[in-house]
Parts: sequence; C-alpha cells; structure tokens
Amino acid sequence: MTTYSLLILPGDGIGPEVMAEVRKVIGWFEANRGLSFDVSEDLVGGAAYDAHGVPLADATMEKAQSVDAVLLGAVGGPKYDNLDFSVKPERGLLRLRKEMDLFANLRPAQCFDALADFSSLKREVVAGLDILIVRELTSGVYFGEPRGIHDDGNNPENEGGRVGINTQRYTSGEIRRVARAAFELARKRGNKVCSMEKANVMESGILWREEVQWVHDNEYPDVELSHMYADNGAMQLVRHPRQFDVIVTDNLFGDILSDAAAMLTGSLGMLPSASLGAPMANGRPKAMYEPVHGSAPDIAGQGKANPIACILSFAMALRYSYDQGADADLLEKAVEKVLADGTRTADLLGPEGGTPVSTAEMGDRIVAALGALA
Repeated sequence: MTTYSLLILPGDGIGPEVMAEVRKVIGWFEANRGLSFDVSEDLVGGAAYDAHGVPLADATMEKAQSVDAVLLGAVGGPKYDNLDFSVKPERGLLRLRKEMDLFANLRPAQCFDALADFSSLKREVVAGLDILIVRELTSGVYFGEPRGIHDDGNNPENEGGRVGINTQRYTSGEIRRVARAAFELARKRGNKVCSMEKANVMESGILWREEVQWVHDNEYPDVELSHMYADNGAMQLVRHPRQFDVIVTDNLFGDILSDAAAMLTGSLGMLPSASLGAPMANGRPKAMYEPVHGSAPDIAGQGKANPIACILSFAMALRYSYDQGADADLLEKAVEKVLADGTRTADLLGPEGGTPVSTAEMGDRIVAALGALA
C-alpha cells in the first residue's frame, strides 16, 4: 500500500474549523478505500506569526518542499492589519507559492444543480457548468521588473509629479510550461483548450499566443485549441460559459477571469483551487491546495463556516497529487448528493430561508454520503 504524505496548514479564522472536516473525510478514505495518508500539521499566517514572529517558519517551508501535497485553510484577519508588510499573514502564503515554484493555478468553476439558482445568471445558462481555468501564477505583471512608484522629475506635463510602473514580462519557457499543464488537464476532461491574451495590443500577448500554438502543434495536436482575446473571453464567460472546457491565461487576466467564472456558480465560498509546480523525484508535482474563500474572522469559532470548498480542495489533491481520480469523483458526488438533499450551511440559504447546519454537521453528512454512495 502506498502511503501519501500531506502537510495540513489550517491557518487563521475559519481555517482550523473547515480543516477539521477534511480530517473526517481523510479518515473515511483510510478506513473504507484502502488509502493511507501520512498527515502532519503546522502553522501558517497569523497563527505562525503569533508563535514564531514570522508568517511561515523555515522548518515549515522545508516540510512543504518534502511532502506530496500541502493543504492550506486560510490566512489573515484584522488582528494583523497593522503589522509590517513583510510579516503580514499573506506573506506566508506567497512564500509557499514562490519557493515551491507553483506556476500553474487551477481554478474550477463547477455549478452544482442544487445551487444553479444562486447564480446571478439564468439557470439555463449555468446549469451543468464545468470549467477549469489554468492561470500562470509566478510571472507576468505581478512580478516583472522594473516596478514601483517614482518621481517623474521635472516633467511639466505631469501634475503631481509621480509615475507608477509595472512590467508585463514573460519568457517562452514560462508560457510553454503552463500551456503543457493546460493541455495535459484537457486530455482528462473535454479535450479542449482556449488560450486567452491580448495579442492585439500587447507584445507579451503575441508571444503568449505563438508559444501556446507551438506547444499545441509540436506536442498536443490531439487537443482542440482556440485563441481568444481576454476581454472577449470575459464577455463570453457571461454570455455562453458552457462553450469552455479548459482556459489557459496569464497571471493578470487569470486573476480577473477566474473570479468572474467563480461567481457564475453562485457562491465564491464553495470553490476549491490547486497550485501545481514541476514534478518531484517521485513523479508527482509540487502542489498546494486551498479553498478560494478567505479566513472570515467575523464567523470564526461559531460553527457557521462552510467546509465544502476545503473538502473539494482535498478532492483535487486526490486527483492531481495522488492519482486517485475515482476517489476524487466519489467525494465530489458526495458533496453534490448532500446539496441535492437540501443540506445547507448559513451561506447557502436562499431567500426562502431555512435552518442551517453547522460546520461539523455538514462534514458529518458528507462522510455519510460517501458511505451511501460507496
């Protein structure tokens, strides 16, 4: 039996609460599906700052580099708002992404039928939606140099006298590796990739389009590839989202488009994510999984948090880190069954109201659904 290693970093706010429900799910898979997990736990974010004076200790970083996957809850909270930028809780998350070189961010946008009416779009537009956005995560305008806010000298045409600079920069290698990730994922889904950029006005967009096309023609000719300007892509996500399977795009456009796609499903707090890097010696990619939602300090410790996004993040780990696609499908179906049965945490109650279940009860019902489906 293969034992899979997993580092859990619950973090701040509701992070520990939702992670407790993931542990129930892990326990079920160990007891019922013949899987074995070596689970360790450590601190990140504000919790790490309280204990160590930094948002991520070096020893924790070393653990993250050595395991098959990292599962993170959430970081941050008003308690830490006045800290120096260098030690804010979010810096721990960014350090993990940077030092693990997690260049491909995977954001699924899946609309469960029971929640289709939560979307601001019509049910017939979003029902059955299943998109995967692959965002390049470690380059582009968020990291390019030069950058900063500078004095514009004695320029008489610049009232205020300052200039802000950010540089959009991509290399062929950076584009090719995230394109390969998108094509590989498409082969396991609908076998379609749409690459989005702004080749009509940006040289980096021209390079992006050319390099994605090169990877397709030379390595993945069996996958259907299309190109689309990112602004048109945003419009098409609202007009006819089901036309897409896998979307691959750069850091800036991916940041925007993935949030837009997330809201098509009706609830940003329901969505998981994965950030993947290069393969390790065992063939598995460096990987970190986390729910899209934040730490929600206003409801922390009250049993009101929805654990589904974190549980679905573990489902992504089953699929992409542990190569257990059937078990990932089973867990996703269990979540769908619980929602179809009408089980709701407070954030999922519609205008008709109802009685919400607690964080722990939602976890218990998902585990029960796993047993029923298995």
